[in-house]
Amino acid sequence: MLRTCRSWPLLMVVVLLFSACGQPPWNNPYPASQSGENILYGAFTERPKHLDPVRSYSSNEYAFIAQIYEPPLQYHFLKRPYELVPLTAHALPEVRYLDANGKPLAADADPDRIAVSEYLIEISPGIQYQPHAAFAKDEEGAYRYHDLNTQAVARINTLDELPETGTRELIAEDYVYQIKRLATPWLHSPIAGLMGEHILGFQALSEKIEDEAPDPVNGERPFFDLRQVAFEGAEVIDRYRYRIRLEGRYPQFVYWLAMPFFAPMPWEAEALYGQLGMEQNNLTLDWYPVGTGPFMLSENNPNLRMVLTRNPNFHGERYPGAGMPEDQAAGLLEDAGKPLPFIDQAIYSLEQESIPYWNKFLQGYYDSSGVSSDAFDQAIQFDAAGEAGLTDDMREQGIELVTAVQTSIWYMGFNMLDPLLGGDSERARLLRQAISIAVDFDEYISIFANGRGVEGQGPIPPGIFGHREGEAGINPYVFDWRDGRAVRKPLDDAKALLAEAGYADGRDPETGRPLTIYYEAMDAGPDGKARLNWMRKQFDKLGIELVVRATDYNRFQEKMRKGTGQVFMWGWNADYPDPENFFFLLYGPNRKVDGGENAANYQNPEFDQLFERMKNMEDGPERQAVIDRMTEIIRHDAPWSFGFYPKAFSLHHQWLDNVKPNLMANNTLKYRRLEPEIREQLRERWNPPVLWPIGALVVILILGSIPALMVARRRERSRAR
Repeated sequence: MLRTCRSWPLLMVVVLLFSACGQPPWNNPYPASQSGENILYGAFTERPKHLDPVRSYSSNEYAFIAQIYEPPLQYHFLKRPYELVPLTAHALPEVRYLDANGKPLAADADPDRIAVSEYLIEISPGIQYQPHAAFAKDEEGAYRYHDLNTQAVARINTLDELPETGTRELIAEDYVYQIKRLATPWLHSPIAGLMGEHILGFQALSEKIEDEAPDPVNGERPFFDLRQVAFEGAEVIDRYRYRIRLEGRYPQFVYWLAMPFFAPMPWEAEALYGQLGMEQNNLTLDWYPVGTGPFMLSENNPNLRMVLTRNPNFHGERYPGAGMPEDQAAGLLEDAGKPLPFIDQAIYSLEQESIPYWNKFLQGYYDSSGVSSDAFDQAIQFDAAGEAGLTDDMREQGIELVTAVQTSIWYMGFNMLDPLLGGDSERARLLRQAISIAVDFDEYISIFANGRGVEGQGPIPPGIFGHREGEAGINPYVFDWRDGRAVRKPLDDAKALLAEAGYADGRDPETGRPLTIYYEAMDAGPDGKARLNWMRKQFDKLGIELVVRATDYNRFQEKMRKGTGQVFMWGWNADYPDPENFFFLLYGPNRKVDGGENAANYQNPEFDQLFERMKNMEDGPERQAVIDRMTEIIRHDAPWSFGFYPKAFSLHHQWLDNVKPNLMANNTLKYRRLEPEIREQLRERWNPPVLWPIGALVVILILGSIPALMVARRRERSRAR
């Protein structure tokens, strides 16, 4: 018996060691049943607020709904500049222009003569919706769950409690139904105001829906069938064709047809979720989307995880067979022509802290990751030419880096209504140009963005038509071209401009005191202190005293709306890849004080006239020439210091294929391909069981048991005597 007591700790260690052989790592956060499965693992940091495509307008929401819903168009995964291609549509829309009398006009007609633009869209037949309770029917063909009583609804907590599902074919009416939802007042679509300016009869439709819809009951809107409401702006032609009619000419509208706002919505989904009591139990489109895409949301538990699962009814799509010249060498065309999607499931876990997220990525439990500031030095290093690359540790682990300049800009704006900095006087212009030289955004990128950015040379970022690279693309008022690159002009040049403006050494000639300029900041928190101190030092180089007025974002926006600020920093992300989406930020009639997005309140008659011409032009040499002139005007007048274009860094493991940044498309999950066998092998190698604590515990137990064993042995001997 004593021999058995002495040997059990050793036996326990042996059993543990042998049980570890060939098993998944002990720290694996996923169940053993998922080992080797074709599942992509990722993370999200905050709960998506809206999964209804009429309301969603946030990247963290698009990460999910863009895999579920399918608008008629999408962006080509590989081609650059970004190119629209059909998704559910049979082809790109046919556009017809009509004059005020309804007579057709030529495609190159004078935009002033165009009264109506008609977009004819034909969708492909045979596309089916995902299995969903909204389509379930009984033996007699009636919808099984569309007429539930209040007691039955009160007992339903999740959609899984409606076990029967069905499907039906996607039809043109579903797209028209969704456009009507954009105009529905109580849905508060974020683009309703914009569409009201373009889609024919949109505002009238909104008012009609408000008048005809039933009143709320206990705070809930009963189902109102929008099919019965006539709408001149969008009409069904037949089962697979529909027409959208716009006021005048708005060529950028085609880009909106690639966004979830214009995805189809079956009336059956609203009929199901519109039953009284459903909203109280979170049985809504914001919680349970329904679409035709390659994936469907099979689990929505935002406090733990979100799960996308392959849609068994997906109509099928092929991986693109063409791309850019470099894509072949990068292995991005190896899957050309193969059916999509490649993965069976995507599991996203909630990670609110960056360090646990990063550690799990390094352990192989997430397939890709961004690069937070905390982990930047561990992952990224820069060579002598300033190019970003991976550290030795990352390369040894087989991790790959993907970078892309984003289709966005951070700029420093000058309020053109301000008596000191604004207006079109030579004095104010020279002052703005001097400040633009002095504020070194290359230094800002290095200090505050870990090098993740490219200095701006104009309002249009790379990847958007009209952007020019190289010497032809530099801002000659702020940069010189030397040794094949843009170099910021010396500070002496800025001081000379300042003196020419009448502010030698940064002093006000009337008072002899340093010039005082006010900076409107939304960096009110502790993290912004260093940025604000840096900005003060930039102005101090010219002898200018910068007074920072830091507030929260709401107060900052109010100042911008009233035009009471002087200098500010702000940014813009492209809604669609067209120069109009950036130039409109400087279009005179769009001034912020007049309710627009022109925060600098800039106005130049020539620029405004060119903008109205440029926005209706097709891409080509003629449009490029107009863009070049507009850019020159902006550089000369300097209502903005162009700041920088942010650069996105992302990492992924070697077993994840077909990774190419697409800053316009959100539906790229279907292109990802995994090699789960490699992932399992490397996870096991990177996460060996740490057994020394068990061994140490065994030693402690053995040492601790010796006195008891000795006492027991003495007692045994005394009994024997």
